[in-house]
Amino acid sequence: MSRRLLIEADGGSRGNPGPAGYGALVRDADTGELLAEVAEPIGEATNNVAEYRGLIAGLEAVAAIDPAASVEVRMDSKLVVEQMSGRWKIKHPAMRPLAGRARELASELGSVRYRWVPRSQNAHADRLANAAMDGAARARRTGADQPVQAAEPVEQAASPESDSALGWGPADTEPTRLLLLRHGQTPLSVERRFAGIGDVALTDVGHEQARAAARRLAERPVDVIVSSPLRRTLDTAQYAAKELGLEVAVEEDLRETDFGAWEGMTFAEARRHSPRELNRWLADPEAAPPGGESFAAVARRVARARDRLLARHRGRTVLVVSHVTPIKVMVQQAMLAPPQALYRMHLDVACLCEVHCFSDGPMVVRSFNDTGHLES
Repeated sequence: MSRRLLIEADGGSRGNPGPAGYGALVRDADTGELLAEVAEPIGEATNNVAEYRGLIAGLEAVAAIDPAASVEVRMDSKLVVEQMSGRWKIKHPAMRPLAGRARELASELGSVRYRWVPRSQNAHADRLANAAMDGAARARRTGADQPVQAAEPVEQAASPESDSALGWGPADTEPTRLLLLRHGQTPLSVERRFAGIGDVALTDVGHEQARAAARRLAERPVDVIVSSPLRRTLDTAQYAAKELGLEVAVEEDLRETDFGAWEGMTFAEARRHSPRELNRWLADPEAAPPGGESFAAVARRVARARDRLLARHRGRTVLVVSHVTPIKVMVQQAMLAPPQALYRMHLDVACLCEVHCFSDGPMVVRSFNDTGHLES
């Protein structure tokens, strides 16, 4: 009886095309023993290229271990699994050589079958691929020599999301879903005062709002909870964590704007305190409150935080518990709106927004300032 081996493979690109890499591992199917592990940055490439490169690396590893083995390949790329199983055509010419190489390797093994698995069941390969992408990103920043794969257009399966994502074009089949929850009411929000990095607590009403939001979220298949480090967001996040049975991870860059000298002031008080600075702040996102932080600076760090979340949790649903400005920034950037759009949005306490992020680039706002859970 031939030996049974498992391949788990993944690949990705930050930018699509962008810094890309793949990861693959081989296990004994009967004992679970890890027999081989490989990860490599491949320079600039698309997600599809990286995923195929991961498959090829896994097949090469099996050939070195036991060419007579019976192999099951597990990947969370529906595209690769369906194409290699022969159920989907390979339409893009750039994908054909990669699929051809994979088929050539597979033909030299005992037998190979392909199985799609959810991303949560492909976590080991995903970690390897992300480590490789980190290497590709470092290489791009430093100019270090790395194997480079020419970037090719992306071939994706059509999905129900397609129309809204790319305007009648095909889109990624598994967007990363960001559920953006603003914290509950605080004493400063009641009095409409600037509440930045000061660690204010929720009011009793704020706690009730957080509970209501948590009950609403319990109806969704949430995979991850991430929160700003401030007390009002962490307390809000804990209600959701209890309902969903998840831990809360802290992301420093999701904190609110540092309003500097205006912290705790009303708008009228800030105008009396520093009228010229306030007028500039209202007109220019690069302008900062005295001793504080500009909206442009907040946007840059929030974008970094969002990109980290997308890299770590691709294809999953992530609850992000944050504040007015970071949530507005994510909506504004998803819509490709100018920074001045931040001044034209209103978010209620404990509201929900939803943004879908596709690995081939687009982001789609699915809801904004949803307070239905607070109305019952």
